[in-house]
Amino acid sequence: MDLSIIIVSWNTQDLLKKCLDSIYRYQAGLSLEILVVDNNSIDGTVAMIKDEYLQVKLIANNKNLGFARANNQAIKLATGEYILLLNPDTEILPNSLETTVKFMADHPHCGALGARLLNHDQTLQPSVRNFPTFWPIFLMLIKAPKIFKHLKPIEHYLKTDFNYNKLQPVDQIMGAFMLIPKKVFSDIGLLDERFFIWFEEVDLCQRIKKSGQQVIYNPAVVVIHHGGSSFRQTAVVKKQWLFFISALKYFLKYGFFNH
Repeated sequence: MDLSIIIVSWNTQDLLKKCLDSIYRYQAGLSLEILVVDNNSIDGTVAMIKDEYLQVKLIANNKNLGFARANNQAIKLATGEYILLLNPDTEILPNSLETTVKFMADHPHCGALGARLLNHDQTLQPSVRNFPTFWPIFLMLIKAPKIFKHLKPIEHYLKTDFNYNKLQPVDQIMGAFMLIPKKVFSDIGLLDERFFIWFEEVDLCQRIKKSGQQVIYNPAVVVIHHGGSSFRQTAVVKKQWLFFISALKYFLKYGFFNH
């Protein structure tokens, strides 16, 4: 098996259908399996998978286990040489899967590969950041950018000057599309389940880099990402609280001011 694609779903039935259709449409010559982990959706997602996608391996949870824990459920069952963690609000474009797998086969030092993400209107979606430190996260939590437009700590964290046309190693890539060799999880362990949502992919990139492997951004791999469709359903106050808790857990693990 070349590739195991893992999708964690929570009330994104229509977008998930587009995502699955795009994978099969552009599967090309790859041997792949798709594992969908549903975190107790109430929109008919589970019934849709059972009725329309018999080849998909479905894990239907009876409660929302969060992103890290749900992905780990599927990673333990995955049989592919490479594992793609993919958001349900993405759409695969022609040649993306083949290009990704070939690149990883040719670059054994790469522990995680990120794609060029596009918004639904085909405009660029920023997806590469430096590892966070305390000040940019604090400024974002207090909504400082709404008052002050150009804050250097935030611009550095968000890598606002990043060249998205260049293949290059980076600190972290967005968790919407992360291709990782299965052996990496054997080397460094699974996703840290202390993170319910947010910062779990940052933590994963930290551990991959600390193991001596690279996290690489590849502009030749292009994917549409509609962005935040699951979490848009969560109340703003709850989102802020979850972001704060995940950030705190991250800083307690890696330090508040270490890059």
